[in-house]
Amino acid sequence: MSRERPNGDRRERHRGRSGGAGALAPVLLPALLAALLAAPALAQDRDARDARDAAPSDTAQQAAPNLRGTGPAPAGRPRASAFDAPTALRGSGAFPAPLGSGAPTNPAASPSEEEPTVARLPRFRSATSLPGSTAQGTPARPSLLRLRAAPPRRLGSATRQITQTRTQQIVTDLRLTPVIQNPVSGVPLPTPILGLGLPNAAGLLLGNTLRRPIPADSAYAPLGIRLGTFTLLPAFTQSIGYDSNPDQIGGTRPRSSLALRSEAELALRSEWSASELTAEMRGSYLEYPQNPEASRPNAVGTARMRIDVDRDTRVDLETRFLLDSQRLGSPDLGAGGATSRPLFATYGATVGVQESFNRLQLSLRGSIDRSVFEDAQLGDGTTIIQSDRNANQYGLRLRAGYEISPAITPFVETFLDTRVYDTPVDQFGLRRDSDGIAFAVGAAVALNSTLTAEISGGLQHRSYIDRTLQDITAPVLNATLVWSVSPLTTVRFNQQTGVIETSVPGSSGAFTEAATLEVQHDLLRNLSITLGGAYLSTDYDGVRIRERGFSAIARLDYRFNRWLALRGSYIYSTLNSTIPLSTYDAHTVLLGVRVNP
Repeated sequence: MSRERPNGDRRERHRGRSGGAGALAPVLLPALLAALLAAPALAQDRDARDARDAAPSDTAQQAAPNLRGTGPAPAGRPRASAFDAPTALRGSGAFPAPLGSGAPTNPAASPSEEEPTVARLPRFRSATSLPGSTAQGTPARPSLLRLRAAPPRRLGSATRQITQTRTQQIVTDLRLTPVIQNPVSGVPLPTPILGLGLPNAAGLLLGNTLRRPIPADSAYAPLGIRLGTFTLLPAFTQSIGYDSNPDQIGGTRPRSSLALRSEAELALRSEWSASELTAEMRGSYLEYPQNPEASRPNAVGTARMRIDVDRDTRVDLETRFLLDSQRLGSPDLGAGGATSRPLFATYGATVGVQESFNRLQLSLRGSIDRSVFEDAQLGDGTTIIQSDRNANQYGLRLRAGYEISPAITPFVETFLDTRVYDTPVDQFGLRRDSDGIAFAVGAAVALNSTLTAEISGGLQHRSYIDRTLQDITAPVLNATLVWSVSPLTTVRFNQQTGVIETSVPGSSGAFTEAATLEVQHDLLRNLSITLGGAYLSTDYDGVRIRERGFSAIARLDYRFNRWLALRGSYIYSTLNSTIPLSTYDAHTVLLGVRVNP
């Protein structure tokens, strides 16, 4: 009834305006009634035709009034309310429009034919169906409101993994590597530059923590052995060569000999996301068939562990050991009176904590080292007692640094230590227990990962319990540098000073300076050459004993594959001393095979 009343009014208005229009009414009325009754079928045919031909005009005239919820709805389709329209625009389908009496009830009908969604608008419909779709008019892309809606919630641990990477995986900063206290025996020289008379000549220098070895080419790098969360890198080297002066003693006729060197190494590193454990150990034995008394062992090892308590706090642990022999021309052995090289051992540990307050870094470390000496045999059958040289050293180091920039960090450092002997009075009636203090100012530098350096200078003072022993005051100069000139060339430099213990009567101690320079260059992917030199200066306080030494080395490494390499080396060493029998020259040539399982 409501739909026919406006039509009746229009007929009256048309009749009043023109009489010719009334004559056409009997003809047009049956056609209009037939069109109204056929509206549902025509709507379905028009939707299918619109999907194929993309005719926007007819669809817009029908969909726009229906989506607004106002105006007359086509026959056979329910009127959409104001509540249904926003729901359809969202495209969720949670609240479908109610079905009217004239609506189709086929459950297999397409959703686009049942719901007046925004997908029916011509701008959101494709001219053709999607590949693989059975229904025509399938939307080619989601609605605009769907694209602008909030993204779906992501599942998984991607965010957690990023957080763990930022907060737990800490990269070791070489600038913050703790300075390792020297053993009691004295300042060492790094291997393989040996034989300058220092007791611990195997190498535990200040700069060893900064010695970044050049990574071998991936085609020749050893793979190692995986053991749980650790990687083991064992190696064994067997060499044969010649030594012109195995005893390292002066004289007119030094006893040269064939040299046989057997060396085993083991490196360990952890594969942890946080904290770190590394270890390096090496042991070797030098045998001289023509001079058996000069045969001697050598071993050195260091293990370091970093515990990351949190982002700003870390704990550093270190253990170390050293086994070596004294040269026969040492002033502590009576300058050539001994017939064999006595052994000595040094071992110790360091515990420290480091705290960072933004750019300020504070570290406190405590250390303990012990040295044990073997007795020496003289040519006349008597024995030189060296047990009175056994001692312990306790040290405490406080360091404060401020990072001006990522490239430079100045610092100040204070070191306190005390040395206590097992025997309060030695065989010469002297009490050698002493206390030391040292102050230093320096800086750690790191430039673009190609130059890493640390240099410090200051003053040290050592006082002795025995009043007959003079106090020693000497400058402190420590430096270490690793410079990657190019991907093929690396330069390493170390400089260190210190006051070492001695058993020479009348001498409080010996002030020692040691400097080393090493250049490594890769000629080929599997061929590298190393050139190095070392300088040594030792002044015994209270007595007129001076020693100046120099050593040079040339080494060539050729890698056949990952596990087999050929190594050849030449070492020249010389020492000039105010004691005639302590002055010597030596030449050593070795050729060997290195195996990395």
